[in-house]
Amino acid sequence: MINDVPSRRRRNPLLEPPAIAIARTALEELGEGEIGEHIGVSNIGANSATHHFVANMSGYRGWEWHVVIACACGSRKITVNELALLPGAEALRAPQWVPYADRVQPGDLGPSDQLPPRADDPRLADAAGPDTVTVPGHCSTKQLTSYGLHIARTRWQRGDYGPHSEYAMKAALQCVDCAFYLPVGEPVGPLFGVCVNEYSADGHVVHSSYGCGAHTDTPPAEILGQPTAVAFDDEQTIEVWG
Repeated sequence: MINDVPSRRRRNPLLEPPAIAIARTALEELGEGEIGEHIGVSNIGANSATHHFVANMSGYRGWEWHVVIACACGSRKITVNELALLPGAEALRAPQWVPYADRVQPGDLGPSDQLPPRADDPRLADAAGPDTVTVPGHCSTKQLTSYGLHIARTRWQRGDYGPHSEYAMKAALQCVDCAFYLPVGEPVGPLFGVCVNEYSADGHVVHSSYGCGAHTDTPPAEILGQPTAVAFDDEQTIEVWG
C-alpha cells in the first residue's frame, strides 16, 4: 500500500497525521479487530517507524496494534510494510513455558504418579565409581553419587528438622542424647538419625542437634495445685476436758 503525504507538513512524513491515518486505514482493511486510539510511535528511523494503536478486543487487555510504515529517502510516499497484534507492557500473557521436568516440585508426586529420573540427573550414576556412594545390599541399576548425598544432607540440615529450625532453637535438649533418636550411620554420616517418637518428628530424618520438648530426658512437669500442708479436718470429734 503506497500513499502520498502532502509535502507542506513536517519534515519526517512518517510522523505526520496523514501517516497515522494511513496506518489506521491499513488496520481497518485488515478487519481483525477493533482499533482504538493512537498511543505512540517507536523504532523511528530515517526511513521507517512503527505506530501503535490500542487493541479494543475482548481477551486482549493491554495488547496493541503495531503498524510498520516506510518511506524512501527523498520521497513522501508511505508504504505499509507490516501489521501485527503484540502485547504491550501491561498486557495479560500466558506464563513462560517451563519444561515438565523443571515444573515438578517436592510434594507433587501422587500415589499413582510415575517420575522416572532424568537422564542427566547429577544425583545418580549408571555404575559404581569414585564419585558414588557405597550402600550395603544395594541392588538398583543406578548408583547414588556423592553429590546426591551431599545435597540431601544439606537439605535436611536446612529443613524443618535441622539444627536451626524453630523447634531446635527453642528446645532445651538435643536429639543426640534422646532415646527416640536412632543414628542412621554410614554412608549418611554421624550427624543424622531417625526419630521414632510418635508425638514428635516420627519417621523423619533429623539432625543430631535438632530438638523438641518430647526428649526422653525432659523432666516431669510440676503438678499444679499440689498441697504444701495437711488440711485441717474439722469433721473429727473434739473432746472437751474439764
